[in-house]
Amino acid sequence: MRPRKHDNTKSRTDFVVLSRFRGVCLTFLVLVSTAALRAENWPQWRGPSLNGLSAERNLPVRWSTTENVAWKLPLPAWSGSTPIVWGDRIFLNVADDLKVRDGNNLHLWCVDRTKGTVLWKRPLGGGNHQERKQNMSTPSPVTDGTLVWVMTGTGILKAFDFSGVEKWSRDIPKDYGRFGLNWGYGSSPLLHGDALYVQVLHGMRTDDPSYVLRIDKATGKTVWRVERPTAARFESPDSYTTPALLRYGASTEIVVTGGDVVTGHDPATGKELWRANGLNPDNDGSYRIVASPVVHGDMIYAPSRERPLLALKAGGRGDITKSHVVWSFNNGPDVPTPVSDGTYLYVINDRGIMFCLDAKTGKEMYGRRRLKPGTYSGSPILADGKIYVTSEDGVTSVIKAGPAFELIAENDFDDYTLSSPAVSGGQIFFRTAKFLYAVGKGSG
Repeated sequence: MRPRKHDNTKSRTDFVVLSRFRGVCLTFLVLVSTAALRAENWPQWRGPSLNGLSAERNLPVRWSTTENVAWKLPLPAWSGSTPIVWGDRIFLNVADDLKVRDGNNLHLWCVDRTKGTVLWKRPLGGGNHQERKQNMSTPSPVTDGTLVWVMTGTGILKAFDFSGVEKWSRDIPKDYGRFGLNWGYGSSPLLHGDALYVQVLHGMRTDDPSYVLRIDKATGKTVWRVERPTAARFESPDSYTTPALLRYGASTEIVVTGGDVVTGHDPATGKELWRANGLNPDNDGSYRIVASPVVHGDMIYAPSRERPLLALKAGGRGDITKSHVVWSFNNGPDVPTPVSDGTYLYVINDRGIMFCLDAKTGKEMYGRRRLKPGTYSGSPILADGKIYVTSEDGVTSVIKAGPAFELIAENDFDDYTLSSPAVSGGQIFFRTAKFLYAVGKGSG
């Protein structure tokens, strides 16, 4: 009997089918991996890079209260606190409506970002009240994907897991003295590594010294507390800023602005490594600082009360006022924190006047471009080659990033807005007085 002839045609066919199947699977995995890489969380007030930048693409440009809105969630009151996002969870620092009975309470909300429904609410204590524009929900929460931490304007700092179980609680004023800021406490914690960095810079309503804390994120215990001396007078010691993280070479430093100076601190010990004066050149007693420092690469941008905004080069020690201040700008912001991609620095002042500066030299690329008239308190973000900035009237201007001013769109929520937007998964989240909006279809 002759041996059966092997069917090479069938083998080749099977090989081609298998190869195509593997190719399809590989393509699918690449697409999924690419989508996963592009879909960022927004874990702190200034986002994943801590400076208002997002690497997300294909973000929405135009919307209204009903168009291009995935969902909107009713809220009880306004807040300057920004929503933070991790995966399918959104966290909000929420104040009760002060006009209703027992409206002095504060809560942490956890929201399902796919449905826009509240999963749980946890109490943060009472004492909510109004200080000019602020209520006591101003500080934004922070998360590492396992725990979420939230600070109130009354000084309560709590940690929860994603199921809403409280892990620990601190009363900062009880431990170190009441906050003495003229318009209430508004700084958000900075999360870095295994610690939260909390600043309390004050002086208008207290003689107690200003200080910075490092708090163990797992236990809530203070790792170090360092005082931060200042010669500022009257209201000028008050700072509503949030610390920034500076990483250059092998060094990591915590950057703090307020009390007429900008300082850099060792994260391990709190030791002040450097200090630059010049944020209040005329020794004005009302020079409190609201806009936070911005870091990109080895550059630090430190706003004051409009003039000046200082640009500093990293790497100095001691008094670096003369050695490391690279340039200054006398049309800086008061409240909105600027944003930079390392090439340009974008500044929006409270009146909606926009400037674009060369980030390295301070050269004005364009200036005094007026956005929609109104007051601006929320900070701009830069994503998908565009700058998004929202006025207190709820109008978000979308501007093309780059050295030439180009207004792409204006989108009106027609509602009081103090909060900065957050970006995650192809959507932009806006918080107005009445609603939390998820704008865009998203990438998930």
